Amino acid sequence: MKAFGGPVLFLDRSDINTDEIIPAKYLTEISKQALKPYCLEDLKLDGFDAKRDVPGKRVIITRENFGCGSSREHAPWALEVNEIYTVIAPNFARIFRQNMYNCGLLALDMPKKDVEDMFRNFANKETECKIEEKEDGIWKVKLIAGSFSKSYPFKLEGFEKALIEKEGWIGYAESKY
Repeated sequence: MKAFGGPVLFLDRSDINTDEIIPAKYLTEISKQALKPYCLEDLKLDGFDAKRDVPGKRVIITRENFGCGSSREHAPWALEVNEIYTVIAPNFARIFRQNMYNCGLLALDMPKKDVEDMFRNFANKETECKIEEKEDGIWKVKLIAGSFSKSYPFKLEGFEKALIEKEGWIGYAESKY
């Protein structure tokens, strides 16, 4: 299974669309790996530089409606080849969210108040994220910055959990047939 969690990239903006995640001019690339250097290249956000800020990050925490726009799989692929396996937001564009799970990636819908708390307590710090499943089946996002940490519960069950466990649709389909 993919290693979910790691260093966090905070993107403090709503409505980040798929063209900002991976610009359309790169959709003719024939491999996922070819998308890697262009992830978030066109994102306009004060102080953000994709070449500097994306490498080494494994989790994105952002605002509402992440992944809106075109319904292409290339956007989750660009995240995946950069080893960003988890995106946390209050909500996602529906097709983008499903494409994330189809690729075996976590698109965690967290309550808006929790995302606000994450930004307030961790956004301007070097933050590490851990995704934990407790014995009682409750999942948690644990954020750690220095000696301060805080956990936020979420649910992962049913088909989405199966897709994560099988690393996406291909693994899930192969296990069924």
